[in-house]
This record gives sequence, C-alpha cells and structure tokens, in this order.
Amino acid sequence: MCAPLLAALVLAGCATRLPPAPDGSVPVPGAWAGQGAVQAPAARPADDLTQWWQQLGDAQLTGLVTQALQAHTSVRSARAAVEQTRAQRDVQAAGMLPSLDASGSAQRSRSNGATGNSFQLGLDASWEPDLFGRIASGVRAGEADLLAAEAGVAAAQVALAAEVAVNYISLRSQQQRLQIAESNLAAQRETAQITGWRVQAGLASAVAEQQARTIVEQTAAQLPALQAGMAQARHALAVLTGQPPAALDQALAASAPVPQAPAELALAFPADTLRQRPDVRQAELGVRAAWERVAQAEAQRLPSLRLGGTLGLKALSLGALTGGGATAASLLASVSLPVFDGGALRAQVRAQEAALEQARVGYEAAVLGALKDVEDALVALQGDRERLARLEAAAEAAGNAALLAQHQYASGLVDFQTVLDTQRTLLTAQDGVAGTVASASTNHVRLYKALGGGWQAPREAGPQGQEP
Repeated sequence: MCAPLLAALVLAGCATRLPPAPDGSVPVPGAWAGQGAVQAPAARPADDLTQWWQQLGDAQLTGLVTQALQAHTSVRSARAAVEQTRAQRDVQAAGMLPSLDASGSAQRSRSNGATGNSFQLGLDASWEPDLFGRIASGVRAGEADLLAAEAGVAAAQVALAAEVAVNYISLRSQQQRLQIAESNLAAQRETAQITGWRVQAGLASAVAEQQARTIVEQTAAQLPALQAGMAQARHALAVLTGQPPAALDQALAASAPVPQAPAELALAFPADTLRQRPDVRQAELGVRAAWERVAQAEAQRLPSLRLGGTLGLKALSLGALTGGGATAASLLASVSLPVFDGGALRAQVRAQEAALEQARVGYEAAVLGALKDVEDALVALQGDRERLARLEAAAEAAGNAALLAQHQYASGLVDFQTVLDTQRTLLTAQDGVAGTVASASTNHVRLYKALGGGWQAPREAGPQGQEP
C-alpha cells in the first residue's frame, strides 16, 4: 500500500499548473491611430530596430551609442543583476537533488583510569522528494526572474541608446542655433554701424542708435546660454559613454548637422511592439514568477517527505579505521505535515496572491504605457512636420524681408523700427526652424524607443519564457 501511495504523491507533485497568459487583460488595438505620421508602403516589412540609430546616418552618433552600450554603468549593473539572479535560480534548482555530507571525528576519553580512543568516518545523505511541486515552483519562479533580469538588461540598453541620441541631437541643435545667432548678430552689428553713421550725419536720431545697440546686446546674450548648453550635452555624452565629463570636448567641438531620421518608417502592429518592448516582457515574466510563488506557498501547507541515510566506519585506532574498521549504516524516512501554525502558512499564501495581483496590475500598466508612448511619439512627429513646413516658409519670407529692409533703410526709404522688426522676426523664425528640426529628430528617437528598438535577445527563451 505504501509504494503505490508514494508513487501517486510523486506523480501529483510532477503535475504543474500552467500560468494564465496576462496579455488578455488589456485590449490591444489592431493598428496605431497616428500611423499616418510615418506610414510606409504597404509591401514594406517592419523595420529592424535592433540598431535603429544607424538609420540616422551619423557615424559619430553610432560610435557613441556603441561605446555607451558597452561601458555605461546602468547596463553593467543590469548585467550583474542577471548573474545574481542566475545564481539564485541555481540555488533553487539545487534543492531538487540529494545532498551528501562527509564527516569525521576523533575522541579520546578516560574513565576509571582507563584511556580509550574512538575514530569515525561517515557519509550522510539526505533528499526531499518534491511531492507537491514546491521546489519545482521555486525553480520555475527563479527561471522567470532570470528571464526578467535579462529583459532588464535590454530595457537598460533601450533607454541608454535613446538617451545618447537625444543628447547628441541636443548638442548638434544648439550648435546650429549658435551659428544662426552669430549670423544674425553679424547682420545686426552691421545695421548698428550704419545707424551710427546716419546719426553722425544727422539723418537719424540717437534713439535709433540705442535701439540698434539693444537688439545687438539681446542677441549676444543668447550666445553664452547656447554655449553652456553645448558643454552640458558634451558632458552628458561623455558620462554616458563611461568617460570623464570633459573627455569628448575636442571630439565634439566641430559643428555638424542635426541627424535626420528617414522620412518613412514601417511600424509593427501594436501586438508585435508589445512583444518587442523589454519592459513589457519584464512585467509579463513578473506575473509568471508571482504565479509560481503562489503555487510554492500553497505546497508549503501539504505533507513533505524526507529520506536520509548514513554510512560510516568506526574504530578504536587510526590504523584499524583505515584498514576497514567497523561499518555502520542507517536509513531514515520521515513525513511531516503542518497541523497548527496560527494561520502563518495561509497568510503566506494570501501574501503571494496579493503579490500576483500587483504583478498583473503592473503588467497592465506597462502595456498601457507602451501603447501611449508610441501614440504620443506619432502625434508629436505629425505636429513637428506640419510646424516645420510653416516655419521654413516663414523663415524664407523673414529673410527676404530683413534683406529688403536693410537695403531700404540704408537708402532712407524706411524707418529704423522696420529694420528692428524684420531682424527680430528673422532670428525668431530661423531659431524656430532649427528647434523644430531637432524636435522632429528627438521624437523619432522617442518613437524608436517606444517601439522597443535598441536591443537584441542574448538567447532564445526557454519553455518558461515563450511568448504568450
């Protein structure tokens, strides 16, 4: 009777419940609402976003991102977390196997004037059959934690690549804006010089001369702020690539255009994007780990079986011990069942069930946040494109107006206020174009990040890591 009962218990322990797929808790649309902002030809497949920064066509940016992915502390820390989680998973897996300990002892005793020695060597073995899957649930939870930690590395890579690109775009944008400000400043100084000559000739008032000086100083005041912003962007890029803040000052000193993303970008379906995003993947694996810990807590309330045995040698001298000595062996089997613990084990189950619910809610939040990130980036890109077209037309008209006003003022055909107005308008329009170009590139980066680009799976997911 005992053997069939034991076999039934073992088979029951091997049967595991499959965790529910959490993806059905959040409705996922079939297409992006703002997809028209970057819509590509229907026959074109979704872009490979593993190294999306190469699509920006800037070799220096590619080098910086590559270096950052290798050297930045966030990625290195995430990789260390993977190794820690792997070791913890291995600790759980070791519980499935028997344990074997070696022991030795030597004793000298004296009684009634007689002295005696005793020497002993032994091997102690023990094993706990996983009758109800408690240990196996812990191993599966550890495996889910390991996969989640690997997804954490990917999430760090995605965020880091985007941060490097955003700072690089900011640097190049401020360089362009500095050139615009310096060009306008040169034109304004030329106008101020003409105004001074006209005042000396009695053709203009001193008020015009002071107004010219005002606009010159206002434009000149923008230069230190732009230069400081450039320095801060260089410092940020240096630290992101694992270097001291001033390490890239020389390499990034020369001005360069703002990197531009391709006009068309083939978008994956929302469901595919959610599979690509490592933070969503990490949240899903958190649900699976929490599910296994619920099963582990429930198994704690069931009977457990422990088998043990000892095999040893015992003798009165070392020579006799090494020569064989007396052999001693024993076997032990014990069963334990929680009878009364004040409700502690049941409370532990409730705690794990609450943790499971938190993980499910966290997964829902990750999915909704991912969908929002993509839609926000698409809307921002659409607005940037429309705004840029208007600003480019305005900048062209402002340039023509400023040139005409300057020539006509030199000829005495318009007053100085007209020149001031056109020069201010020109600087504002050109600066707006430069800012919007940078904003469009930045929003492209945010779209790549929202789509889950910037990482590559280090290994194939195992049975516990399959997509739902």
